[in-house]
Amino acid sequence: MTQEHPQQPSQSPPLISVVAPCYNAEKYLEAALQSIFAQDYPNFEVIIVDDGSTDNSLAMLRALQDTYAFTLLTQHNQGVSATLNNGLKHARGVYVSTPDLDDIMLPHSLSVRARYLDEHPEVGCVGALIAYMDSDGAETKTQQRTEVKTFSFDQIVREAVVIGAPGALYRMEAMRAAQFYDPAIKVQDFQITLRIASKGYQIHELPVCVTRYRRHPNNLSRKFKVLLDADMLAMAPFKTHPEYQKGRTVLINKALKYAVVADKKFAWQLLRSIPLRHYNRTTFKRLKRLVLHR
Repeated sequence: MTQEHPQQPSQSPPLISVVAPCYNAEKYLEAALQSIFAQDYPNFEVIIVDDGSTDNSLAMLRALQDTYAFTLLTQHNQGVSATLNNGLKHARGVYVSTPDLDDIMLPHSLSVRARYLDEHPEVGCVGALIAYMDSDGAETKTQQRTEVKTFSFDQIVREAVVIGAPGALYRMEAMRAAQFYDPAIKVQDFQITLRIASKGYQIHELPVCVTRYRRHPNNLSRKFKVLLDADMLAMAPFKTHPEYQKGRTVLINKALKYAVVADKKFAWQLLRSIPLRHYNRTTFKRLKRLVLHR
């Protein structure tokens, strides 16, 4: 259902589909929905897909439909990529936002990014900055920048660049070109950044904070083995790219940040999987931490 606002201009801005996956988010649902429906953008629809939640999320969502006009879909648990694909089948928007339902969208979140896509038809995904908060909503730090960043496909492969869902607004045309998400890859952000860029679309990131991102013990970023497996699967189609090995090292370094403390045996396995010629400063830093950490 499209969110309606009084006194819309005769020429409405492009419809944005807000497609939000939900899995066991009962603690944060109401605040997240309130922030979505507080957007100052005048033309959007909201589609929420419950991915087999085992807590009270589904009952809460059904109750919240009395307050907020959104479409609710349900499915057996399949993971976030399949969940988003399900929602996207029902989406009618020109642009797509895929927020997590434990985060808080700032009121200008949709409008500032949609305006940029309006003005830059070559851009398939525009990201933005986020403010971090803890599980109780207390802000811990905010990303800051003064200029728009642009990423080429080569750079995205080389640096394993991720435009995270909390800051991303996608052009639906670009998502279709990328054939949406691979449901076999359980993490969505890196794969869709790569897939859109590989189709020739530009990827930009605005120096504007648009979302408050909640860090808590259930964040996938803390499940480094799951994340590494997903990242490697996302990168696999591009093995012949000349920057592939550099990007692979970046991904392993990211996992090593946690492995050197949490799983030393696995950390050694990861280090041995990197050819010595592809070690970089971060790799040596991780090696030093592994050797010295007790």
